[in-house]
Amino acid sequence: MNFVSIRIITGDVARLVEFYERATGVRAVWATEDFAELRTPVATLAIAGTRTVPLFAPGSARPADNHSVITEFLVGDVDRVHQDLSGFVTDFVSGPTTMPWGNRSLLLRDPDGNLVNFFTPVTPEAVAKFAGGAVR
Repeated sequence: MNFVSIRIITGDVARLVEFYERATGVRAVWATEDFAELRTPVATLAIAGTRTVPLFAPGSARPADNHSVITEFLVGDVDRVHQDLSGFVTDFVSGPTTMPWGNRSLLLRDPDGNLVNFFTPVTPEAVAKFAGGAVR
């Protein structure tokens, strides 16, 4: 099995796609006005509108109602990402902080309130774990 994507359901696809394009530097590929993907070499962030929910199961997903999932992006320099996003991101949860497991992390919320973590491995163990994976 391969993990290939995570999908965010939103009431405003264009707004969320614009946010993630700017935050990640990855251009979205649009399938319809209700569905776009930001593809990276290892996984895809899919963004879909509420009109797609009934295609799976009516009422099964609600936009802007996530309180448990953090979407994470491995980056080459989290401090630079923080600097680049300052003035654009309106809800930083915590500035760059080195975590006990060896990553330097920047936690923020997207326009729908979803948690997003940009991180850079900084300890030898974390660097080895993610060797070759940083793309920004």
